[in-house]
Formats: sequence, C-alpha cells, structure tokens
Amino acid sequence: MVLVAHVVGLVFLAALSPVFGFDAGPSDVVFGTLGGLAGVVGLVLLYRGLAIGTMSIVAPTTALGAAVIPVGFGLIAGERPASWALAGAALSLLAIYLVSQPGEIGSEGSSGAFVANGLPEAIGAGIGFGVFFILLAETGSGSGLVPLLASRVASVTVLGLLALVAGRELWLQGGGLRLALAAGIFDAGANALFLAAARTGLLSLVAVLSALYPASTIILARVVLGERIGRTQQLGLVAGLAGVVLIAAA
Repeated sequence: MVLVAHVVGLVFLAALSPVFGFDAGPSDVVFGTLGGLAGVVGLVLLYRGLAIGTMSIVAPTTALGAAVIPVGFGLIAGERPASWALAGAALSLLAIYLVSQPGEIGSEGSSGAFVANGLPEAIGAGIGFGVFFILLAETGSGSGLVPLLASRVASVTVLGLLALVAGRELWLQGGGLRLALAAGIFDAGANALFLAAARTGLLSLVAVLSALYPASTIILARVVLGERIGRTQQLGLVAGLAGVVLIAAA
C-alpha cells in the first residue's frame, strides 16, 4: 500500500507542478532526491520499530526526532524565533509526546524490559524524517514543486525495488486501492504545504507544528471511529493548542 500511495502522490504532484512552475536548479533536484531517500529510510525504520517495539515508545520518539532535528538545524543556521514562539515550540514538543501515548498507560506487556525494543529504529526514523524536512527547506523558493517531485521519484524507486526483492504485490484492488489513493493524495498535499510553510516561515517553528500530526490522528479516531481519548492525550491536545496559539501570536 505504501508504494501505491507514493506512486499516486507522484502523479498528483506532477499534475500540480505546472501551476507552480519548474524554475529549479540542479541543487533543488539534488536536495529533493536526497530528501526522498532520507524519508524512505525513516519510513522503513518506523515500520520496523512498530513491528518489534512498543507504539507508545516508537511513535513519540519518531515524532520528537522529526521535530527536534530541524529545530536544532534552524537555530544553528541563525534562526531566532521570538521568546513567545520558543515557548510555544517547547509546549508543542511536549504535546507531541503526550498525544502519542496510548489510552491505557502501564498496560500489560509494557514492562521495562520491553521498552528498548524498537527504540534504535525509532531514533533512526526520527533522524530520517528530520533530514527530509531540512533538505526540503533548503530548496529555492522559486523551484515550485520540483524538489518534491525529485523526492517522490527517489522514494518510489527505492520502495519499488524493495517490493520486488521481497516478492510483494505491486498493485492493490478494492478497498485497499481506494485507501492508497486517498493516502497518496493527502500525503503529497501535506508535503507541498510543508514546503510552502518552510519557504515563508522559520524551519525551527514549521517543523514543530508539522510534527503535531499525532494530534490530528487522535481527533480523527475520536470523530470517525468513536475511540476514547485518554487523559494524557487530552492534556497533550491542550498543550498542542496552546503551543500553536503562542507561535501564531509571536
């Protein structure tokens, strides 16, 4: 499904590209390609971590890594957000951790001996996604969606080779195909919005807000699936909202 979703995203981005132009240099294509490779590494490590580890450890570690690394890069590069914005970023980082927690803390099977399983993969995934964000932000403001196209070509190529080596089916049917179509369009659209935000704002703030995606997952699970939101997650949603308000007000 991941491969099909990436192919759909590539087609979607290609269809949108004429609207935004193709005025990109070689460095934009290189940064986009390297970003796509970093993103694939992060994706593979994330799935590996979720398969062998505890979601309550793997998910927040990956999300925090995807936020903290671009924040650190932005600050080193000379970005200086206002004090209120920095406070909002700190609250948002806390929110990422809180909303990624399962509804039942300390449930059976979450012993301390199991915590380390998947942690290295989660750290690696966070680094991969963080590097992806940084490389996209380094592309030229006039390059349109070309960096994302290069990124998606790289990711589709790698995922396709992995699927062939693993002997997986390269196409889906029925409900799986519909889900992959929707996922590909939303994923590509989200990447395009991140690219636009990174070109007009500070990476150290944009990356934090982008990494709040677990909050939207929690809200959708409540609205669509009727799942209960635990107290820890509720606190995380409040912290995330406060963080966004502080960043927007700065």
